[in-house]
Amino acid sequence: MTSPPSSSSSPRRSRSNNGEEDRPRFFDSKAKSKCWANAEVVPGRHPERWRKDAAGNIVCKRFCNCQGCLCFEYDHIVPFSKGGESTAENCQILQTRVNRYKSDKEDVDATRLKGYSCEVQFTDKELDIIEMAVYGDVIRPGNRCRCRTVAEMLGKIKSKDNLEACKLPLDKESI
Repeated sequence: MTSPPSSSSSPRRSRSNNGEEDRPRFFDSKAKSKCWANAEVVPGRHPERWRKDAAGNIVCKRFCNCQGCLCFEYDHIVPFSKGGESTAENCQILQTRVNRYKSDKEDVDATRLKGYSCEVQFTDKELDIIEMAVYGDVIRPGNRCRCRTVAEMLGKIKSKDNLEACKLPLDKESI
């Protein structure tokens, strides 16, 4: 006796009435890469790690499909439910909260999207700390630093790494 095929809770493709595969529901990796590349760069931040969404919110590439203020999702500009295709041309990154409020609405301008945004704003220092925690280092255009080991902080060893150690999370001047 065979069991009926199970249906996935998040199908890769939309099914038409006759059960045949119709059109892709989700963006493929190529579309996502183009979408990320098309998003606005955050000045002073590494473009492969940080971008601005369509509402101007800063998001972190490692925080895709989560719920925090730096998290984002790939959004259909013209909603899939309204015939929008899962292509790079119909893709934008949106802070998760913004994407959930936008839902299946069309023609939502940046001002209205900004109104849906998380109200938490991060300082440069806070973004540095987050980047250090997520990636293990902070890379700025033309500047890179590395984490200090505990032994290095205690003065027991000197690092052989030529990169300057970061002054994170706080240096004495910022206290």
